[in-house]
Parts: sequence; C-alpha cells; structure tokens
Amino acid sequence: MHFLIDASLPRLCRSVLHQAGHEATDVRDIGLTTAADPVIAAYAVQHQFCILTGDYDFADIRQFPPREHAGIVLLSLPKEGATVDVVCDILRKFLSDMPSDLHGRLFVTRNGRIRIRY
Repeated sequence: MHFLIDASLPRLCRSVLHQAGHEATDVRDIGLTTAADPVIAAYAVQHQFCILTGDYDFADIRQFPPREHAGIVLLSLPKEGATVDVVCDILRKFLSDMPSDLHGRLFVTRNGRIRIRY
C-alpha cells in the first residue's frame, strides 16, 4: 500500500509506515505543503495513494467520496497531548488492525476503534 501523508501529521509517520512494509510520500516532499485539500485529494487519486491525515475535512464524504479514492485514513488525535509519539502509536494501532484492502473506504480512528465509511 502507498500512503500520501498530509501535512497535518508528523513526518515520523513515514518511518512508521516503512517499518510496517508500506510505501509513503509526504506532501511536504512533493511541493504540496500548503496545498488545499482538493489538490491533495486529486494528487492521491491520480497516483492511487491512500490519504493519511489528521484533518477532519477529509471525513466529508460529500467532498471526498471514499469510492473515488484508494482509501482515506483519518487519525483522530486527542486535542491535548498529541505528541509525535502518541500520533505514531495511533498509526501503529491502525496498521495492526488494518484490513488488506482500503480502496473505496474512509477509516476514522478514535479511542482505539476504527469506524469505516463507504
């Protein structure tokens, strides 16, 4: 699986994904650091990358219909105490529970649970 990491998440997420055997591209490395969400989504669709984000805007299925994407993963982060280590732990938990096919689905992590929207 190839993930596109949104700027809302720490760069260390890339290493976590690599350690789990996945490929990852960070928007900050391809000139999309300040790009609008639709631009990031279009890039992900064009390259068939799964979006990995902490940005709740990507959970709007009217604007970003999951069926059009290789997957969207929203890490729901605590409002306080979302250190890099906490974010990476949430990502590791998701990866350990992740289904083999993310295509066409929105995954929202919250309190150790995963909610799936189609």
